[in-house]
Amino acid sequence: MSDALTGALAEALAELVTAVAACDDEVLDPDTAVEWLEMTGHTLGALPPADRRTLDGLFRAVALRHPEGPWRDELLTLSEGFGLTGDIHADACEAVAEHTRRFVTAVRDADPATPVPTRPGRTLADLTRDLGTLHHWAGHLVRTRSRARVLPGDLPLGLPAEPAAHADWLAATADATVRTLRTADPDAPVWSPGGDPHVRSYPARLLRETLVHLADAGIALRGEPDPADPRTAAEAVDDLLAELPYVPRAAEALARLDRDGAVIRLTAHDTGTGTGWTLVLGGGGFTWTRGTGEGPAVPAVRVGAGAGELLLLLHGRFAAADPRFLRTGDTELLDAWLAATAL
Repeated sequence: MSDALTGALAEALAELVTAVAACDDEVLDPDTAVEWLEMTGHTLGALPPADRRTLDGLFRAVALRHPEGPWRDELLTLSEGFGLTGDIHADACEAVAEHTRRFVTAVRDADPATPVPTRPGRTLADLTRDLGTLHHWAGHLVRTRSRARVLPGDLPLGLPAEPAAHADWLAATADATVRTLRTADPDAPVWSPGGDPHVRSYPARLLRETLVHLADAGIALRGEPDPADPRTAAEAVDDLLAELPYVPRAAEALARLDRDGAVIRLTAHDTGTGTGWTLVLGGGGFTWTRGTGEGPAVPAVRVGAGAGELLLLLHGRFAAADPRFLRTGDTELLDAWLAATAL
């Protein structure tokens, strides 16, 4: 693609999005405007960091070609509104560090033999070891830029013999991994179990796993997980849905569902914009989109809850029949899909 074409497309997008955002309510329904902008933001948010920085520069150039005034001011806020101006990779690494610290704080003074109801047969010591193993594995892959699969069990962990020392071991392991991630080029190629074989995929994966492990620990210690930040949880749902087609066990089970064309709609009521995910079964698997609208297809089943609760539902930590979920429609389809995608 030529520089001229790239610039023209960026200018057209910037002008269109700004026009939608500034449109009078009587001309364009506000809910429709929010849906369009959220869908655009999600698409742009999936770009690699280098491309996001490039787009930020293009949007700014478009704005500065306009004379000073309200329209130029609106264009100058475009990149910030879509999250293009920050260091996405650094922010993701910091989120991993913060949530891992929360987990360490939660389990450090607890009895490591405490059973975990959401993981039958497992204890807090097991949770801590599992999360530390994930960190150690991710850190190894990114540090060595491995282009081949490495199993976590093939790596020496340096795990202390005493379960009471596992929390400190996890803290040290996570610190080392986050340092490795922060200094790595997010666009560098590295083997990944999902569809994005680059360094940038690992902070999102570690954050999702840490969120779920943190919820497991909360349920074990207090009977309920601590509330998750809705935006962070919603991004973790994105990461999970993007990974599922690459999980062989899930892919094989989905291929056997025989419900081509069926639609499942998940809606998070705590994100401020009614963030939702539309899943369409077919082709031996499923496709998904994120947005506030359901699209033209009528969902066979709808599920509503907080974003963190939906994440835990998809990870099998809560049953779909739990009263915290509002379900309508073909609940048998939902149960079958959840069983097929169980990790």
